Amino acid sequence: MTDFTIDTYRQLLIALKQNGYLFFTFQDYCLGNAKGRYVILRHDIDKKPDNALSIAKLESDLGVKSTFYFLTVKDVFKPDIIKEIEKLGHEIGYHYRDLVDAKGNYEKAILSFENNLFRLRSIVNVSTVAMDGCPWSKFDNRDIWKKYDYKKYGIIGEPYFDIDFNTIHYMTDTGRMWDGGKYSIRDRVETHALSNNTTNENSAVKYINTTKSYHTTEEIICSLQTNSFPLQTMITSHPQRWTNSKFEWIKELIFQRVKNVIKRMIKLMF
Repeated sequence: MTDFTIDTYRQLLIALKQNGYLFFTFQDYCLGNAKGRYVILRHDIDKKPDNALSIAKLESDLGVKSTFYFLTVKDVFKPDIIKEIEKLGHEIGYHYRDLVDAKGNYEKAILSFENNLFRLRSIVNVSTVAMDGCPWSKFDNRDIWKKYDYKKYGIIGEPYFDIDFNTIHYMTDTGRMWDGGKYSIRDRVETHALSNNTTNENSAVKYINTTKSYHTTEEIICSLQTNSFPLQTMITSHPQRWTNSKFEWIKELIFQRVKNVIKRMIKLMF
């Protein structure tokens, strides 16, 4: 199985469906609609919005809905694509990095947040937001909420604040792998969620000690087939990493390896 292709992503979705997992947007979760065995499917759109549309169409064809968090920079903010994704039944959210763009100036950052949220809301509905990690910056975009309150803007949730990761497992393809925590600067959480085959519902520590992390998508699929995948999970992916084009696949592989080295160096500096 070649990882990080559209075909492999499709196999992952099918495996989740075949093993009884339901799919919810983050908005669904915030409204209390996520029940049972489920996945909160989330995509951060940092670049290549065409890839996001391809993922959105694939999911729609499979009866899956998810949340797409868009930056509002020129190369990503494509109204026609964003509106089409929403029409497919997916949620659109704002992927904010205003504090970084404002270089730590909180007053400028909140004005930027308001303007960018308005731009996105002028074309689609937006009720949730998610920060952009911005590993190259010393500023953490989440810190803007130490001074302001996103709920005053009609925002009902931000994943890093509004999910209990003691009960919901978190996975992200940061680093172009599913266990890239050593390369992640900010896209990481403390999670103690229980695996599917854990018999003692109070033994979160047992889960940490006995459940393997997943490096490849194939390992996730195998975990689903052996009924050992966590019961509730948020999966965050970056569609620019997923492609069936050999040229784009190799290009992304090389780029990510270089980026991982840089991010590892940044982590060692702090």
